[in-house]
Amino acid sequence: MTGIRCWLPGGLFDGAGARQRAAKLTELNGRVERRLSEQATSAIPTLTTVLLSQVLRRIGSVTVGDPGQTAVALARSLLVADRHYLLLKLREATVGDRIQITIACPQPTCQAKIDIDFSTSEIPVKEGDPTGPLYSMLLSPLAAQGSGLADGESENECAIRFRLPTGADQEILAPIVAVDEARAATMLLQRCIQRIGTRTGPPTNADIAQLAPLAQSEIELAMEAAAPQVALTMEGACPECGQAFALPFDLAGYFLQELRRGADLLYREVHYLAYHYHWSERAILAMPKAKRRKYIEVLADEIERINDAIR
Repeated sequence: MTGIRCWLPGGLFDGAGARQRAAKLTELNGRVERRLSEQATSAIPTLTTVLLSQVLRRIGSVTVGDPGQTAVALARSLLVADRHYLLLKLREATVGDRIQITIACPQPTCQAKIDIDFSTSEIPVKEGDPTGPLYSMLLSPLAAQGSGLADGESENECAIRFRLPTGADQEILAPIVAVDEARAATMLLQRCIQRIGTRTGPPTNADIAQLAPLAQSEIELAMEAAAPQVALTMEGACPECGQAFALPFDLAGYFLQELRRGADLLYREVHYLAYHYHWSERAILAMPKAKRRKYIEVLADEIERINDAIR
């Protein structure tokens, strides 16, 4: 089976501290598509892990099957933007590079349907800071003082050490985000901050809660600056009312919904190919989508040719 190779914008740091960026994946096949369709109630981060764990083979020298390295663990350990980038490459290999989406005008009195068409090549990709996996920043004196860090007099007291959010963080926090985004943001800081000032040991929840809102905001901005980014803001104006809009494009949600919506079609494809070629379900589901579609096109053309011949 042809593989997909790409370079992650962030990368995975191995046990020796080396940054690994060369990713290798297999193409999506029917088995993976069917498994995704069976996860109907799962949150997007969980579905992303399910999908990536089925296709991910290696990140640099880190290979699925290494001692203690399961596919699920590897998928969860990747940075959020790296997971999105792998979905982007999978989507291009499976469906193509064109995105066609319909949104509603954000103007409450309008709500007209707006069709948007763009290429995945237009999605900006920003590389992350390569000096990880842990990063340091200094709080401003005002933020340090508001957090009770020795009145911000010492740089060491103002120092924050953090890591970047991963797929595992996303999965754990997804149910919280759905009901309380502010609480989820605080919990993410609790998971990612590794040290505050000169305090020894990992910070407790109480330590994080003691950080002033300004301090939390500065840490979040530092994390965003260090992290890779794979994000697109859809901008334009409603053709009906002229209302301008700028909406984030949810790549993971869009692609996973595409795959889950295709579940019924997958069963029809299996039936069609099994009926005409007498192949087993197992053999058909092992094929990538593009290969199944190619055989279906050939069959359709051949059936049409035969029908034309006997008319």
